[in-house]
Amino acid sequence: MTYVRDKAFTYSSDRYHKSVTVPKGYVSDGATWAIDIKSDSWWVHDKLCDTGRWDDGSACSNWQASTVLSDILRHEGRYIRAQYWRIFTWLFGGGQARTNGMW
Repeated sequence: MTYVRDKAFTYSSDRYHKSVTVPKGYVSDGATWAIDIKSDSWWVHDKLCDTGRWDDGSACSNWQASTVLSDILRHEGRYIRAQYWRIFTWLFGGGQARTNGMW
């Protein structure tokens, strides 16, 4: 399924002290290879993986992108999903963030 972001959204990571903005009109396939859930996590993860960059232009690693996804899921109360989605997105995803390095 394809999703289109209807308004811009900026996530600020307390862990990394960086932000990532998902602009209005951004297109995503949702939670790749998983059940799509109502969450900001896959929007932010997709943006980081597509660009490999934080808003300040610095590189984002595959681990950082997966950890941010996990942090958002944990904040949403999805504690178990936060753990296994972090591992699976790190192992099997990453896009441009992966080219920046696994760690």
